[in-house]
Amino acid sequence: MQRILVVSDSHGRDENVQAAVDAAGRINAMIHLGDVGPNYQMVAQMARGVSAYIVRGNCDSTSELMDRNIISVAGHNIYATHGHRQQVNYDLQVLRYTALQNKCDIALFGHTHVPYISMGDDVSIFNPGSVSLPRQSNHRATYGILELHDDGTIHFAVCYL
Repeated sequence: MQRILVVSDSHGRDENVQAAVDAAGRINAMIHLGDVGPNYQMVAQMARGVSAYIVRGNCDSTSELMDRNIISVAGHNIYATHGHRQQVNYDLQVLRYTALQNKCDIALFGHTHVPYISMGDDVSIFNPGSVSLPRQSNHRATYGILELHDDGTIHFAVCYL
């Protein structure tokens, strides 16, 4: 099984990313879905020796980060993006179709600051919410865990700091 920490929208609150890393326990990788803040290199180091993937959000000014990343893990292709370019505030169809066009069966996004899980037949979609500025009704900071099991099943969990 592969266990991946998924965070988004930390907006420079690196201590919250560190808290998510600490709370997540054993992970095989970390994915940050953008709006990371100015210290994205330090955030990548928080992954403690496992692969860290960080995409650029609409509030990230650095041009060194990619707008999207396609990550292949355990027989799955993951489309990781912030989501603002796919207009995820309005609808998830553009995100879904973009994932399919890139031969991905998992799409991860942030931007809305609200956790979301949808298990689809062709694409499963996940937003871990915001690790710093949550917008869901309980206003608690969240991060996500993506588990890719050896039998091919996918499991998403929204976790609270």
